Formats: sequence, C-alpha cells, structure tokens
Amino acid sequence: MALFVLNCTDKAGSLDLRMATRPTHLDYLNGRSEQVKLAGPLLDPDGNPIGSMLVIDAADLAAARAFADADPYARAGLFSAVTVSAFRIVFGGVT
Repeated sequence: MALFVLNCTDKAGSLDLRMATRPTHLDYLNGRSEQVKLAGPLLDPDGNPIGSMLVIDAADLAAARAFADADPYARAGLFSAVTVSAFRIVFGGVT
C-alpha cells in the first residue's frame, strides 16, 4: 500500500451541488475509513468550499484513481479537475 493525494477542484458555482451530495460523500468516506488518512474541503478566502483534498492509502495509482472516480462528488459532476499523485510523508504524519 502507498499514500496518494487527491486534489479536487469544484466547478464554479457548484456550492448547491456540493451541499446536496455531501451526505453521500461522507458516507462513502466513512465506509472506507481504514483507507482515508486525511480529508477535507479546500476553502476560498471567505471560508467557502472550492474543492477537496484527501490523502488515501491505496495499492497503486490505478486504485487511487478508482477511489477518486467512485466518490459521490465526482459521480455527481462536482469537480472541474481531479489530480491524483503519489505522496511520501517527510515531516509530520498521518496514521
């Protein structure tokens, strides 16, 4: 297993879609709590969500991308862009 960062950018003007999809998104993450190491919204200067960032444990890049694609936010079309990158902890950490 390895760590991956999912950096997801919301489409402009999609706050209503984010809020409507949030319960199923949280259910998705809660159902994979052993895999999700860190997750939360990215915020604009006013504190409004404009995307999501997750650190997950996955077998490989393909599995991390599959995790991202299956997220209810992604399936609802919330994101304008999603990047998935391998990640190595150098300082601090998540368990």
